[in-house]
Amino acid sequence: MSPMIFSLLDTLFNIYYWMIIAYILMSWLPNARESFIGEMLGKFVEPYLSPFRRFIPPLFGTLDISPIVALFTLTLVRMGLFTILGYLL
Repeated sequence: MSPMIFSLLDTLFNIYYWMIIAYILMSWLPNARESFIGEMLGKFVEPYLSPFRRFIPPLFGTLDISPIVALFTLTLVRMGLFTILGYLL
């Protein structure tokens, strides 16, 4: 049972990680975030990214590094959760 839980959680974390990356890359394309896929990704990703954007101001007024910190934090949470579950299961 436990390998199935690890596999499911790992898959979910990976999907969310790539959703964030796709959403970030969409900011480079004009009107991509206004498309159906952009709006759908925004509904999933923005609630996670917005706290980081509140606390980390853009560098030089335009360079937003908060998604990098958000991805790093997501990776740390994933590793911590897997470590805790490894001890429990």
